[in-house]
Amino acid sequence: MIRRDQFEVWVAFPLERVFLFFANPKNLPRIMPPASGARIDALRLGEPSRSPPSAETDLLRTLAGVGSEIATSFRILPPLPFRARWVARVTEFEWNCYFADIQVKGPFKSWHHRHEFAAELRDGINGTVVRDRIEYEIGFGVVDRVAQKLFVERQMARTFAHRQRILEELLRAEDRNAA
Repeated sequence: MIRRDQFEVWVAFPLERVFLFFANPKNLPRIMPPASGARIDALRLGEPSRSPPSAETDLLRTLAGVGSEIATSFRILPPLPFRARWVARVTEFEWNCYFADIQVKGPFKSWHHRHEFAAELRDGINGTVVRDRIEYEIGFGVVDRVAQKLFVERQMARTFAHRQRILEELLRAEDRNAA
């Protein structure tokens, strides 16, 4: 059975800045809960096409355009040392709007994750809405519903709640380091 989840957060940073942060796959372990021990094991980047005129060539080489493959691993049950491998491929990329990835190898039967970004003014502050739309299938057959309720639903909620809590601080820290 295909499941759909959506998570959303607003941050007080410009759209272009937030998009660049997410389009750089090296930031993925930084937005994952520390207990997951997420790490990048291999990275094959395809530069985004039709780059904005102001984009620097060196910057473009750090971003995951269409065709990029990111191999990661993480702890399935954080207190235990066992790791799961996940390979994702970027399938769509539109500057400062969205990018999407699919699972090539990993724990799900299928996985499609669309990362969407939109500029939004709140209380007189220009910021960005980050929206994650996920369609996935667990693939455990008759125990699918049980696995969804007992593990997957909670783990996804924890992962995205963590991401939402720390995103602004990560962006602020990057700005401080760049200054």
